[in-house]
Amino acid sequence: MIGTLAHYIDLIAKIVEVIGVLIMFFGLLFAFYRAFQVSDGLNHNTYVEIRQTVGKSILLGLEVLIAADIMATVVTEPTLRSVLVLGIIVLIRTFLSLSLQVELEGRFPWQKEKPTPEADSNAMPINQTTPVDKT
Repeated sequence: MIGTLAHYIDLIAKIVEVIGVLIMFFGLLFAFYRAFQVSDGLNHNTYVEIRQTVGKSILLGLEVLIAADIMATVVTEPTLRSVLVLGIIVLIRTFLSLSLQVELEGRFPWQKEKPTPEADSNAMPINQTTPVDKT
C-alpha cells in the first residue's frame, strides 16, 4: 500500500516537473508570438517585451519545478546525500527565481512598489488640505 502510494506521488512529481518545463517552453513561444504580433519589427520595445514575457514564464516554471522537488522529497528515502542534493537544487532554483524577479520588477519582493509618475501627479500635495463641507 505504501509502495503504491509512493509510486503515484513520484509519478505526480514527474508530471509537475514536465508541466514546469512546458510552462517555460510555451512562455518562450508566446513571448515571440506576442512581440511580433503587436509590434512592427525588431526594436527596443520589442526586445523589452520579449525579455519581460520570457522572464515571467521562466519565473513561473521555476516555481513549479520547486513544487515538484518538494513533492519528490515525500517519496525519497531521507539519506543525508539525497537531502543535501535536493536542498542545493531548491536553493539554486530559489536564487534564480529571486534574481529574475529583481531583474523584471527592479526591486526585491519584500520592498514596496515604487510609485509611478502618473500616480504622483494625481496625488494631492501634502501641504494642501481638502475643502471641508460646512453644511
